[in-house]
Amino acid sequence: MTTKTDSSAPSTANANVCLVVLAAGKGTRMNSELPKVLCPVVDRPMIHFVLDAADKAGIQKKIAVVGYEADLVRKELRTRNDDTLSFAEQTEQLGTGHAVQMCLDQLADHDGLTLVIAGDSPLIQPSSLIKLIEHFQATRPALLLGTLTKDDPTGLGRIVRDDSGQFTGIVEHKDATDEQRAICEVNMSTYLFNNADLLDSLSKLSNDNAQGEYYLTDCARLLHEAGRPVEALPVLQDCESLSINNPEELQLVDQTMRAMGYA
Repeated sequence: MTTKTDSSAPSTANANVCLVVLAAGKGTRMNSELPKVLCPVVDRPMIHFVLDAADKAGIQKKIAVVGYEADLVRKELRTRNDDTLSFAEQTEQLGTGHAVQMCLDQLADHDGLTLVIAGDSPLIQPSSLIKLIEHFQATRPALLLGTLTKDDPTGLGRIVRDDSGQFTGIVEHKDATDEQRAICEVNMSTYLFNNADLLDSLSKLSNDNAQGEYYLTDCARLLHEAGRPVEALPVLQDCESLSINNPEELQLVDQTMRAMGYA
């Protein structure tokens, strides 16, 4: 298991990667008035570990999408004194795709790659980000999904591949057939886009679904249907599968990070 002392050396080419970190949610199951990303693990707001990982991976442009208690999140992140970090605001919670759409002005002139990850993923590993970027630079898809295999994938979106192993889609657990539910490769909301393809697919997103929201996962479908190459790489590590949706999961991640040497 990788620890915080992960020493993988980033490529200087990673300077052409822009990180969009999703940090707008309240986290209604956290039993806290704090924005979810400010709930502490190892005595720090969890979003700092996401930004630390990006820094260690050599990413030099970062956008935090804030929403609930946006001023609190901005105030906390400004303590980093990081002039490569800017903000976009999502005033309505209309889905992950909508959150990234709030960055359109900042991404309009970006000629490179855009990495989108959740701000509540403090166990994201710099080495995983570096491997994703290196694979992308070698294969140049429109979108590369960072995935992992999980013994118990219940509740997570499954990565569907054809007989030759090529990505064909993501199916959510609730929509999956019994055969698809047997798939152990899962989507962990780690997306690396060619920025031009991201902008194109964002412009085509629809909220024609039960929740009336715009989903970033639909970008993968739209790009695949348009004949643009979409790949999924099961490069994420077991620790990166730990999600934080309630106080119990927060405690488990805290304990895991302390055992890995973050404290």
